[in-house]
Amino acid sequence: MRIRCTEELHQNGGPGRFIHARAENVLDQLIDEYGGTVQLIYLDPPFGTGDTFHLRLGKGKKSLKLPAFEDRLEEGAYLEWMRGILTACRKLLSDSGSLYLHIDYRMSAQLRLMLDDIFGKTNFMNEIIWSYKSGGRSTRHFPRKHDTILFYRKSAKVFFNISAVGMPRGPERRNHMKRFIDEDGRICFTIRSGGKLYTYYEDTPIYPTDVWSDIEHLQQRDKERVGYGTQKPEALLRRILLSSSRPGDLVMDLFSGSGTTAAAASKLGRRFVAVDASPFALYTLRARQLACGSVLSLFEGEHDLRLSYAGDDTPAELDYSVRHNGNRCRVQVTTARFSTDYPLVYAALGTAEGACFHPQTVDCAPKLPLKFEMDNVPAPVLQIVDALGHQAFFRL
Repeated sequence: MRIRCTEELHQNGGPGRFIHARAENVLDQLIDEYGGTVQLIYLDPPFGTGDTFHLRLGKGKKSLKLPAFEDRLEEGAYLEWMRGILTACRKLLSDSGSLYLHIDYRMSAQLRLMLDDIFGKTNFMNEIIWSYKSGGRSTRHFPRKHDTILFYRKSAKVFFNISAVGMPRGPERRNHMKRFIDEDGRICFTIRSGGKLYTYYEDTPIYPTDVWSDIEHLQQRDKERVGYGTQKPEALLRRILLSSSRPGDLVMDLFSGSGTTAAAASKLGRRFVAVDASPFALYTLRARQLACGSVLSLFEGEHDLRLSYAGDDTPAELDYSVRHNGNRCRVQVTTARFSTDYPLVYAALGTAEGACFHPQTVDCAPKLPLKFEMDNVPAPVLQIVDALGHQAFFRL
């Protein structure tokens, strides 16, 4: 019997929450629930490119290229849309909180002025340049090889800890410094400036400036890639999270996309709320977070991952068998497909309470026939998801 679920709750993969919705449609809900409590918001919205971006599932000739989201708003509509989101972000932030808006040359000037208006010029912190080397090389102008990250605080009470992102100076000499070994055998460097002698050791930290050229753009074969267009590297979010939040703090991403913010946040022991309208963002975040379950278990506390979405009535077909053996339940699925006839990308077996599904065992790369085993329960529930993001739940 098919049932309708609009939420699933995993024991690992958090602590965090994903909401499948357009950001502007859930702003009031988010403010009601989290207003004034969010420590850090990272936004990587559409850049105003006029393009369609894709998710690529699988590899080689059998891979699927599916449209993930469109970035086609006219400039005036885009800026009006972003003003509503940025205004809500200020209401969501705590007094010590901060916002990082990731954008590029197309809208950076307009959005910088908008942020000055919403947050106040005195709350501007940095215009961070993320410089990278990937992609083609134009000959019509200097190649455009950087993004801009606009960093604003909510108030003068902002939390910012640059010490958390310092890197050891290392053994190389810099800036005409003199290198020598002190009486304790430690390598150090000295430089005289303004009549004073400054001494630095190889383990003395060097802090990032507002130009980040040491974080590489993800390459095509990078192990971190999940196939989602516009994916950002975890190293980028790690630096942002470490400098502007503490373990246990709440961070938010209203354009979750490939799920990088959630991945970095959970690995660093932060709580997260992620929002995205694309069903592929839901699929990608779920698979990415569940794959990291062993890493997350190293931290104390709750690790629940809660996913919320609308019900789905896309017709689906299912053939299965159930065997109960003592205190175990074995399920074999021979047929599982939607009317759209796209391959499955996820399946799980568990229980349901009302509209909330509780998975006990999952498969993030399912191939028929599916075989699941779990604790014996009177009415196990099977979840299937296809490559277009359609979901169905069956009480077996």
